[in-house]
Amino acid sequence: MSDAKTTTELTDEFLLGNYGRFPVAFSRGQGGYIFDEEGNKFLDFATGIAVCALGHCPPVMQKALTEQGGKLIHCSNLYQIREQAELGRFVVERMMERPGKVFFCNSGAEANDGLIKLARKRAYDKFGAETTKRDIVTCRQSFHGRTLGGIAATGQEKVKVGFDPLLPGFLHVPFNDPAALREAVSENTAAILFEPIQGEGGINTATVEFMAMADRLREQFDLLLMFDEVQCGSGRTGDWCGWRTLFEHTDIMVEPDAVSWAKGFGGGFPIGSFWASDDCAGSLGPGTHGSTFGGTPLGSAVSLAVLEEIERCGALENVKRQEARIREAVSSWNCPLVESLRGVGLLLGFVLNTDEMANVPGFSDSGQTPALFVVNEVMKQHMLTVPAGADVVRWLPRLDVPDAEIDEALTIFREVLEGLVSR
Repeated sequence: MSDAKTTTELTDEFLLGNYGRFPVAFSRGQGGYIFDEEGNKFLDFATGIAVCALGHCPPVMQKALTEQGGKLIHCSNLYQIREQAELGRFVVERMMERPGKVFFCNSGAEANDGLIKLARKRAYDKFGAETTKRDIVTCRQSFHGRTLGGIAATGQEKVKVGFDPLLPGFLHVPFNDPAALREAVSENTAAILFEPIQGEGGINTATVEFMAMADRLREQFDLLLMFDEVQCGSGRTGDWCGWRTLFEHTDIMVEPDAVSWAKGFGGGFPIGSFWASDDCAGSLGPGTHGSTFGGTPLGSAVSLAVLEEIERCGALENVKRQEARIREAVSSWNCPLVESLRGVGLLLGFVLNTDEMANVPGFSDSGQTPALFVVNEVMKQHMLTVPAGADVVRWLPRLDVPDAEIDEALTIFREVLEGLVSR
């Protein structure tokens, strides 16, 4: 059906206004670039918020969609699905490298809801129906999705406003505060859940000390330690599991009882998942949890193709190499607007100096946060980035990003920042 109305007009007329959308409509993408309806080309360092792990329309995804789409798209989880089982094997053997079981769903929020159910059901099974062991400790500035369970778990008040009553039983502690974590955990605690690298909260990386405390409390109180790797997992840090990157240069390692993934896990196809160790996976038996569309033959085939290509093309090694190149370049900038660069792999956050930003002409009158203001200025130069909190600009390029795209991004971003200073 043809229509003279613009995409903006159709969006305003027919779609719920729950998103703060940028004033651009994209029509196609290829590799590291995405094109708007007027044909303008943008370097994409947002990738759907860490979703398009291999960029836009990679051949392996096109091939998997075409071949599996011509065989079997959906048949229900009432039946055995070969593609799903093969994807589960990749998660267990290649990503986790530990025995366990995998559940597939449609998103990161659903995966985290599954972790919440797993923790409470495991406590019920192990300690009985009268147990008070139901609390889940999470962190401030965390983000665990927008379901009622996800916002209850999230340690940011802004996502909770207007949705009372929330799912009870969540305690939020300051991120990277071992003493506060120790004080919050008790015999009533069923699990500790946190992101090894907070994405939406500002690219905050968990310290080894904080993770080690969580590990000790797991043993002391017989609870589950669960990691939300929806954004920082699936190769984004240069390892399949983001938390392992954080222990790279230490002589210790903390292994979780359960992990959630989504975003880059499907390379752009909607799929989420969680892994649970054999010690607790049995708590979610028949009838306890499910998903109509989780792990369809099509979704599983596409996700497996993406993960196998990440491994085959050396993307994990590329992530670490490109992080080093970015850090080396940024260290020489001497730009007053950039206070620091934090994060791991290709989950990087440029921390803006808010005092310096206040001096930028036009910023104070914009009504925007420092990060959103810079993101909009960068978009004017045909590069996409995304905010992470009020004062952090996030870079999330594809995992197989070549040197040329990194160099282009560095040039655009630096010129925008220097232009703001010299206005």
